[in-house]
Parts: sequence; structure tokens; C-alpha cells
Amino acid sequence: MTNKTVLLMGRLSDIVDNVARALNDMPLSFIGATNADEVKQRLKDHPEIALAVMGAGLDDATRGELIEIIATARPNITIHLKDRDSGPSGMSPFVRRVTTAMFDL
Repeated sequence: MTNKTVLLMGRLSDIVDNVARALNDMPLSFIGATNADEVKQRLKDHPEIALAVMGAGLDDATRGELIEIIATARPNITIHLKDRDSGPSGMSPFVRRVTTAMFDL
């Protein structure tokens, strides 16, 4: 088991869960959140979160709110936002690229 955890944020829990399953070959733990309350709870419950990745399905106001929550509560967490052009199917490859680069996997 790894001590590096990635917070996956998206509009739909199914997409977040599918991304986590698609990346289960990676030596990381993935947890999901779909709204501000869930993000706050994950940050509280998981001090090992080292990276946050946000999907593009969230509207800009929500994205801004989540960034503020993370940056205020845990300024040491790097936050990456996925582009909108690649659609939902682009989330897993994006997370794989980001985590591989961030954690030198």
C-alpha cells in the first residue's frame, strides 16, 4: 500500500469511481469528491493527500470554490485542472500523466 493519495474531483461520482478503477495498476490511492462538503471531509480524513486533480465537468464557479478550499486548508497540495476539450474519456489519461510526472513513477 502506498502513502501517496490523489484526490479526484468531478461532477459525477460514477466518473470519479471509473477513473480510480482505470488507474488501479498505479502504486497510489485514489479518493473521490464531487462537491465542497466532500472535499472538506476528504482533506480532514486523509492527511496523506499529496495531489488533487479536478475534472472538467465542474462549472467554473465550483472549480474556483474547490481550489480555494484546498489552497486554504492544505496549501501544500498541488492542484491540476483537466481541460474540457478531451471530455470525460480524457480524465484517466490526464490523471495518469499528471501522477506519473508528479511522483516520478
